Amino acid sequence: MDPIPMGAIPAFYAGRLGPDRVAVKHGDEAVSWAELDRRSTRRAWALKAAGVVKDDLVTIALPNGAAFYEITFGLWKLGATPHVVSWRLPPLELTAILEVARPRLLVASDPQLVAAFGGLDPALTLQSAREDVLPEAVASYWKAMSSGGSTGRPKIIVDHLPGCIDPDLPVIRIPQEKCLLNPGPLYHNAPFSQTHRALFRGNTVVGMAKFEPEETLRLIEQNRVAWINMVPTMMLRIWRLPEAVRASYDLSSLESVWHMAAPMPAWLKEAWIDWLGPERIWELYGGTEGQGATVISGTEWLEHRGSVGKPVNSEMRILDENGQTLPNGEIGEIFIRPLAGPGTTYHYLGAEARKAGEGFESIGDFGWMDADGYLYLADRRTDLILSGGANIYPAEVEAALMEHPGVEVAVAIGLPHEDLGSAVHAIVKPHSDHAATLDEATLRAFVGERLSRYKTPRSYEFTDQPLRDDSGKVRRTQLRDERATLVHPAKVS
Repeated sequence: MDPIPMGAIPAFYAGRLGPDRVAVKHGDEAVSWAELDRRSTRRAWALKAAGVVKDDLVTIALPNGAAFYEITFGLWKLGATPHVVSWRLPPLELTAILEVARPRLLVASDPQLVAAFGGLDPALTLQSAREDVLPEAVASYWKAMSSGGSTGRPKIIVDHLPGCIDPDLPVIRIPQEKCLLNPGPLYHNAPFSQTHRALFRGNTVVGMAKFEPEETLRLIEQNRVAWINMVPTMMLRIWRLPEAVRASYDLSSLESVWHMAAPMPAWLKEAWIDWLGPERIWELYGGTEGQGATVISGTEWLEHRGSVGKPVNSEMRILDENGQTLPNGEIGEIFIRPLAGPGTTYHYLGAEARKAGEGFESIGDFGWMDADGYLYLADRRTDLILSGGANIYPAEVEAALMEHPGVEVAVAIGLPHEDLGSAVHAIVKPHSDHAATLDEATLRAFVGERLSRYKTPRSYEFTDQPLRDDSGKVRRTQLRDERATLVHPAKVS
């Protein structure tokens, strides 16, 4: 069918599926399509009264919940663009982002942020009594996401898809008029994009305030969830549940289990394939910039173990530091060009793209291609550890560490070393059942059987603090900076 404005989606499905069909469910709160339309309309009138007009950028700093969707659909009703940030941002970091974004308005749940930046409490946007239909409007850009705020000057990635959508358009196997579960934070691109695309296709979106492994399985069974996306950290925590617990839930409704946003250890992926079947396990690799992506099914993965798939709607090249194309099997930087042409998918605020010739761009990842055109990831360019002239990729070290049943999360970083330049330092969060018994000697022996000697960590650190956020991301630069002066090079031997 012809595309319709994103702001009209709630009314469209209230008519197509019935006004009482649930659109969004968070905990005990269930919002029907008709109610989502009414609430988003009221919020739109309030946002309009606050000065929001077509193509304005409006920053949203809200936790997961129905109000988040009511605000986004309210903005699309005005033809405005949601700019999404973490609702937990400290004021200093948010200041840096807002200086780049220069939004018309900040909508935030934190009273301190509202007071500090003259923002708007989302509760106030429901005080408008107006529910009459607004004039139809379509935003030039449907979303804008933030990146890099903790490691330097932030950048805003503005998506070039306009604010209209074909409800019947298939996207990464998201079903129609079924149910999707979102365990991730909506301020990250994948959860934001996929939950809204699920709503665009008439699905009920069940959300979680915070990921919890057994609760995820319970919600899948209770709601007959057909589609879910997780990051490897979530999948690891589910896999580490007792087998009897995992087996006690009915997951037969699941059609697709996707993972993305962070490297997936091969052993963990194989475990999920054995558990649920290869036809239900899917992986996507790509950036928020949307220049291109790769997709691979579990069935394909078994034939190309470790791959993230073949390019979709894009071309990819593996280039060396001089910009020359590398042969199959050699690691270099991944450059991508959309089939629609350079510059068609996004633009930055506050940054410039890293470009090669002929319109190819990089998002900073390293990898290689096999002879069949399948892509394999090594690591990000900025995370690479150069030790004694050898390239060490943290993801490989972390995968080996997390294969140990006593490790809940592991992060590998490079610390200064007098002779080698850098040496691998492992930061390990033990599983709660192993916190008292897991030690360095055990991990040294375990990893020594899985990695070449030059890749094994030369120092270890144990912590009970979170190392990755809910989306599986890790702030390596911050971790390196905090430890570079704490661990003397002479002690890393």
